[in-house]
Amino acid sequence: MRQMLAKLGVAVAVAVTALSGAADFASAQGMDIYVGPGRHRPPPPDYDRPMPPRFDRRGCDPRQAVDVARSYGLRRARVVDVTPRRVIVDGFGRRGPDTMMFANVRGCPLLRR
Repeated sequence: MRQMLAKLGVAVAVAVTALSGAADFASAQGMDIYVGPGRHRPPPPDYDRPMPPRFDRRGCDPRQAVDVARSYGLRRARVVDVTPRRVIVDGFGRRGPDTMMFANVRGCPLLRR
């Protein structure tokens, strides 16, 4: 009988300890920290990352076309031709030489890969 009461006491102690630890974590979830007057939100995760360069020309800037081609995975990208309608960039993709064509308007939208 003593052994059973001892085991029951240990089980009750473990259960009370577990419940008190869970209550502390549950109460901490609703806590907010405010700095200064009013509610301020923390900065976004990419706060320290520099902003991408902005190109304010009317047409597609060849440097921007090369940057977009590199972001698509084109290595050793270079501008081959600039016409009033499109900007052509050559480089090397996964399978060898590759060409990308961009519209010669603001933002350099991709026409063909």
